Amino acid sequence: MEWDWDFVWQIMPTLIQGVKITILATLLGSVLAAVVGLGIALARRSPNKLLSRPVGFLAEFIRGTPLLVQLYFIFYVLPDIGITLSPMVAGVIGLGLHYGTYTAEVYRAGIDNVPRGQWEAAKACNLSARQTWMQIILPQALPPMIPALANYFIAMFKETPLLSAITVLELMNQAKSVANSSYRYVEPITMVGAFFLIISLISVFALRWLERRYGRIG
Repeated sequence: MEWDWDFVWQIMPTLIQGVKITILATLLGSVLAAVVGLGIALARRSPNKLLSRPVGFLAEFIRGTPLLVQLYFIFYVLPDIGITLSPMVAGVIGLGLHYGTYTAEVYRAGIDNVPRGQWEAAKACNLSARQTWMQIILPQALPPMIPALANYFIAMFKETPLLSAITVLELMNQAKSVANSSYRYVEPITMVGAFFLIISLISVFALRWLERRYGRIG
């Protein structure tokens, strides 16, 4: 089959719409993963074992099961117990929860890298737990984490095609729709690869800048 540039330009608006949905899902999933990861990291550091152990078990369970299975569970199984979510919401939740368990380990490593003396100094200054975290620990722990967190967000972006399994109209789903209706697969699938490659390269260059700016996490 010969490459048809006229067909490429004809399907480009549809693919661009898919790119927008893919980027939106990645951004929303990244925000959720960052918040969930921090929550898991703090919960696992809690001296209360009734909190730390169940959260730790749940995090290991999510990290140990495939993202696709989790997406199917959220979108297709939860409605059986009365929880019905739109495809996009289910996809974002799935991405956020799955990658939140990985970002939790980044947070844990970053927090553990804060010198013990900082904790002792905060205690000597009679700072509350909230003040210690917000004013002393997190401002020191977060910058070195940024490159590692960015790596996971790039990985999340490259896994968004899995959202097509729950009918999210992201880039891969749009390409499959075009291919199935036109019986031409070379152009749409190739363009999907090109879009992912271009955006991933841009993300990698941004990541390298972050590494130079903040340094790698230890």
